[in-house]
Amino acid sequence: MIARAASTLYTAATAWRRRWYARYPSRQRHLERPVVSVGNLAVGGSGKTPVAEYVARLLLDHGERPAILTRGYGRRVATDGVTVVSDGTAIRAAIETAGDEPLMLAQALPGVCVLVGADRYRSGCLAERRFGATVHVLDDGFQHLALARDVDLLLVSEEDLADRPLPAGRLREPLAAAAWADAVLVTARYPAAVERIARALGARTAFGVTRVLGAPRRMALPRESVVVPPQSRVFALAGVARPGRFFSDIEAAGWRVVGTQAFGDHHRFSQSDITRIARAAKSSTAAIVLTTEKDAVRLAACDLGDLPIASVPLSVAIDPADAFRDWLLARIHAARASSLAPSHQPPLASDAGERRPGSPERRRREGGP
Repeated sequence: MIARAASTLYTAATAWRRRWYARYPSRQRHLERPVVSVGNLAVGGSGKTPVAEYVARLLLDHGERPAILTRGYGRRVATDGVTVVSDGTAIRAAIETAGDEPLMLAQALPGVCVLVGADRYRSGCLAERRFGATVHVLDDGFQHLALARDVDLLLVSEEDLADRPLPAGRLREPLAAAAWADAVLVTARYPAAVERIARALGARTAFGVTRVLGAPRRMALPRESVVVPPQSRVFALAGVARPGRFFSDIEAAGWRVVGTQAFGDHHRFSQSDITRIARAAKSSTAAIVLTTEKDAVRLAACDLGDLPIASVPLSVAIDPADAFRDWLLARIHAARASSLAPSHQPPLASDAGERRPGSPERRRREGGP
C-alpha cells in the first residue's frame, strides 16, 4: 500500500517534470552538434550501453566523428569537471576516474571520443571544441531533459509492460512517457512481438533489438579468443544489474552452466573475491569461468593468478538494419539543416506544451539555459 502510494507520487512528479520542459523549452541547453539519446524506462540492465556502442559505431562508419557523453556511474573517483576517457586516439583515464562502462566503450570504439561528467552539456562543448565531434551519443539520456536532443531512442522490453514506476517497480517513468521518444527499440526476437509492444506503448516508430554473444576472450594478456566448445562445463560470474540475464544467455549459447556467482552492479572486486570465485569454480569442476566484458574491466585490476577466466562480449543488432540506419541518418541531417536555418523566437508556452521537447523544428541554437 505504501509503495503504491509512493509510486503514484513519483509518477506525478516525473510527468510534471516532462511537462515543465515542454512548456519552457528554453530551459534546455543546446549543443552545436546533433544529439542522439539512448535511454530506457526501467532501472538498470536494459542493454543501453551495447546500443550506445552500436549507434556510435554506425555513425563512425558513415563518416561522423561521434562523442559519447555519459554520467559515469560507479566511478571510484568522481571529479567536478569533465573526464576524458578517450580522445578517439588513445585511452586517457583509468577505471577509477572513468567508470567501468565508459572505459569498456572507449576500449571497444577506437575513433570515438568518450567523456564522463555530471554536466553533459559541458562534456559536449569540450568534445566539439577540442576533439571536433560532429555528433553526440547521450548514454542513458532519456530522463536527462536538461540537455536538448535531436533523436530520442528508448529501449524497452515486454517486461516493462507489466512493471510499475519506482518504488513499487523498476520503471523510472510511467509507460506513457514512451510517447515522447522518437523511436522505441524493442528487445524481442520476432517482428510480431516488436509491433505488438510498440502498439501497446503508442509508439509510431519501432525497431527490434537482438542480443548477440561473441567468442570468449581470455582475461590474460594478450586478450585472445579462446574456443569453448558447446556443452563445456562453465562457471558464470557477473557483477551487473541483472546477472540472471547473463547466466541465461550463457546457457542459451550452448554451454553447460555448473555454477554461478553474482555480485552487485559495478562491484569492485577484491583479492578475497578472486579467491572465493576460484574456489567455487574448482569445486564445480568447471573447465573455465565466463564473465561479462563490463566485469572484465574491473577484474583486470586484480591478480587473477592461474584462474582460467574469459569474458564474453555482448553486442546488439538493430533490425531492420538498413531501415534503422537510413532513419537515423535522415534525422541527423534534418537536425543539421534546422541548425543552419535563421534563428526564430521560441514558441509561446501554450504552443510549446503541444510538441515534444527536442524536436528539430523547435531547436534553438543560441545556447545557454
